[in-house]
Amino acid sequence: MVEVTVTPQSSLADRPVRVQVRGLSPSQLVTLRSWLTDEQGERFQARAFFCADGEGEVDPGRHAALGGNYTGVWPMGLFWFLQPDTLFRRLIKWDVAGSPFLIHLEVFDGLCVATEPQDQPLASCKAERWYVGPGVQRVPIREGRVRGALFLPP
Repeated sequence: MVEVTVTPQSSLADRPVRVQVRGLSPSQLVTLRSWLTDEQGERFQARAFFCADGEGEVDPGRHAALGGNYTGVWPMGLFWFLQPDTLFRRLIKWDVAGSPFLIHLEVFDGLCVATEPQDQPLASCKAERWYVGPGVQRVPIREGRVRGALFLPP
């Protein structure tokens, strides 16, 4: 049975995570896809093609992506190379303290350049990426023409 995991499942956005796929056949070609929907409803996604090792595993931190949105060994590539479905959109997190970005990770058999709604992944999981840690206080700043926010640790 194919399984994809993200460790830790919930983390701050500037912290590295480990993505692993297990249960594949040795040398099986797969597509790893990550996607999220931002607060305006825009979808961003990244994909990379991998060949499973002799034990049927894929780890973007150890195995090189053969193509997709990037090539080579990039442990966080599926998070860093997110691209908008609509051209010229930017990935911006407005509500940094209230909710995380929920990133979906999926594994597809073979090389999937485009994913149709009827395509079923071999495995999937979700990861939370928070921008503010627990207990951090946000203080709005408005002095003259200066606008900003001060984030105070607990």
